[in-house]
Amino acid sequence: MFVVVGLGNPGRAYENTRHNVGFDTIDILASRNNIKINKIKFKAVYGEGYIGNEKVMLVKPQTYMNNSGITVKDIYEYYKVPIENIIVIVDDIDIDFASIRIKRKGSAGTHNGLKSIIYLLEDDNFPRVKIGIGKRPENMDLADFVLSRFSKEEREVIEGSLISAAESVETIIKEGIDIAMNKFNTRANRAQD
Repeated sequence: MFVVVGLGNPGRAYENTRHNVGFDTIDILASRNNIKINKIKFKAVYGEGYIGNEKVMLVKPQTYMNNSGITVKDIYEYYKVPIENIIVIVDDIDIDFASIRIKRKGSAGTHNGLKSIIYLLEDDNFPRVKIGIGKRPENMDLADFVLSRFSKEEREVIEGSLISAAESVETIIKEGIDIAMNKFNTRANRAQD
């Protein structure tokens, strides 16, 4: 079984914000794979189904970003899922706007949702799919930036990236992380050249 966790904040006030691209990607994965996000448990809304032949759980924690680890730890302990089968989808301010970066493991960087997960799991050995949300303007507070909405033009571009992020998760599950990293990280690098 794979657990795919999209990070974000619950509630209408946070819909379509930069920080909620993880939630948005979960919605795309659910739609593409006919999975209904209609269950409530683990301080999350989630759905269960299949991607390819693999059983999956698509999860949107409802704990607010900074406490995302509570949900992930509860699911990890309940299902006894191998940590490398927990895939986290997260926004990233340190990679180019609209690019996708898959990492096998690593530190949280400046991301409080990842910090919470790593702290509570006491392990950083889980894959993550990072979506570039743009660089923070120098005169803007980081929290204000990540909680801001995309401009109309940015939203049009980021929609394609959300589809790529969903495809990258499907590739990790169906073909493995090495193939996914080769396919999607290379594509992102080409776009930057």
